[in-house]
Amino acid sequence: MFRSLTLYNYRAWFFGALISNIGAWMQSTALAWIVLTVLTENDAGAVGINMALQFGPQLLLVPISGLIADKFDRRKILLMTQTSLGLLAVALAAITVTGVVELWMVQIFAFAFGVTQAIDAPARQAFVSQLVGRKFLPNAVALNSASFHGARLIGPAVAGVSIAIVGPGWVFALNALTFAAMIIALLAMRTDELEPSPRGAKGFGDIVQGLKYVRRRDDILIVMLMAVLLGTFGLNFQIFISTMTLEFDADAEVFGVLSSAMAVGSVTGALLSARSERPKYSVIIGGIGLFAVGIAAAAWAPNLILFAVTLAVVGFFAQMFMTNANSMVQLSTAPEMRGRVMALYSAVFMGGTPIGAPLVGYVANELGARWGVMVASIATVIGFAFGLIWWIKARRAERMTRTGTLTVAPVVDQDTRN
Repeated sequence: MFRSLTLYNYRAWFFGALISNIGAWMQSTALAWIVLTVLTENDAGAVGINMALQFGPQLLLVPISGLIADKFDRRKILLMTQTSLGLLAVALAAITVTGVVELWMVQIFAFAFGVTQAIDAPARQAFVSQLVGRKFLPNAVALNSASFHGARLIGPAVAGVSIAIVGPGWVFALNALTFAAMIIALLAMRTDELEPSPRGAKGFGDIVQGLKYVRRRDDILIVMLMAVLLGTFGLNFQIFISTMTLEFDADAEVFGVLSSAMAVGSVTGALLSARSERPKYSVIIGGIGLFAVGIAAAAWAPNLILFAVTLAVVGFFAQMFMTNANSMVQLSTAPEMRGRVMALYSAVFMGGTPIGAPLVGYVANELGARWGVMVASIATVIGFAFGLIWWIKARRAERMTRTGTLTVAPVVDQDTRN
């Protein structure tokens, strides 16, 4: 389960990322709460707009961010982006602690975080393969997810208590400190042990090659289609959990605990995925289908306890999908194209938030928090249907090829099919 941790560079990366992720979840929780309850009067739409500003750049900058990840040293890119994110967190903490913060300021910071994260995300995801190589990649991706969602167990709960005791500004300050762990880890790495990464991009003309590459790959396209539906409508948990917290007449501490409850399921899903040696299409498609069922149950939970339980179930199936989908895309992609493909994957996965988050916020305002959550269920049912139809056709084509009925190779990769 922990095979990748036998490698020095990955160990440094893992523990640095764990500390940094705790800070990131603390900030995410505090940011949603301050927008919802301090800067507005329980306006879920404002939370959605803030999320759109944060995740929109991942969609808008996908050609440039993918090119950067394939053209330049990914470790150096990450040193720059992590430093920038830390400085932004310091500035956000300063204006909040001093009491001058206004909604438009938070929106500017959300956009600045989004631009920096748009450059960071493809480089970070493609860098994992340099840390561990192809053999350990599925395990490393799963452990990354366990780190990310393990931090969700701690970060939101700490943020909820901290908001109540010292206020959100100091939560942002603590997040700024955690970036030091990731920077130290990157500086401490043994660069001679990193896997070589072919430089597949030389100029802006190579951006089109990445798009053409994905367009020819039905197996990658179907994963991205499911990812865009889940990412756009299904992962707006800052809105789901904050509005449902108010639905149950609870406070910031409960908001943090509910976010942590979901992380219990996410960590379990990530660790279970780490036991598998390769990603599976059946888990990807089944994961999004069961997510749709779980999120519908969460929408109509009659009390906080059952809502927390359903959030853990939702976190489990969402994580099963995300871990296997990420590994599948990386393993199915040529190394020299990986940065551009992962930039596109990040864009479709999180870049749809500018559309989904305001829509979910609007539905929550107009029809109630429960119907806002139901948007996620409806969208992911559609994703499951598309994935299931493709998988049935792919399996049928594979069987026909084996029996000699077809001479065209099946779309499912021999190393990753199931």
